[in-house]
Amino acid sequence: MKYLITGLGNIGKEYEKTRHNTGFEVLDIFAKMSNTTFTTVRYGDTAEVKFKGKTFILLKPSTYMNLSGNAVNYWLQAEKIPLENLLVVVDDIALSAGTIRLRGKGSDGGHNGLKHINQVLATSNYARLRFGIGNDFPQGYQMEYVLSRWSQEEYESLIPRFETAVEVIKSFATAGLERTMTAYNAKKAEDKGNL
Repeated sequence: MKYLITGLGNIGKEYEKTRHNTGFEVLDIFAKMSNTTFTTVRYGDTAEVKFKGKTFILLKPSTYMNLSGNAVNYWLQAEKIPLENLLVVVDDIALSAGTIRLRGKGSDGGHNGLKHINQVLATSNYARLRFGIGNDFPQGYQMEYVLSRWSQEEYESLIPRFETAVEVIKSFATAGLERTMTAYNAKKAEDKGNL
């Protein structure tokens, strides 16, 4: 059974360790924990991980955020992966930094990567793992904030949360969406937004 795990982000050194590249960070840690590396292929970089009889195709699209749907659609078709086995890992300003929320479907929440995936797939009925990046920015400075880098201290404090996100991905494939949501979607008082 194959699963397409897509982490959203932008390619290039200037975007490394930025808040908007959280999807890439989670997949990089997944690959590192699994002792595998990414290979550059059509529409992105991919790595393959096997776990408990499941095969995970990890995808970091090279299309830039606004065209993420092209990569997702291509690899779903190429690997013959059904939509219910797609999980998109995405940054979310509506959640406090490090908060993780798994959903089986939903709106794009103003996220351009999800917006394009919804357009290309003509549906929003696919699983997404939202990783909180906080929203500590002045009004009108959202773009600057999401494209800014985590401080070294912030990044190091988030590594355990990235590792938890990897656990969620594995559980999504082995235990199923509902059980994983119940296990990991513990609500925190500081969370903002109805996701």
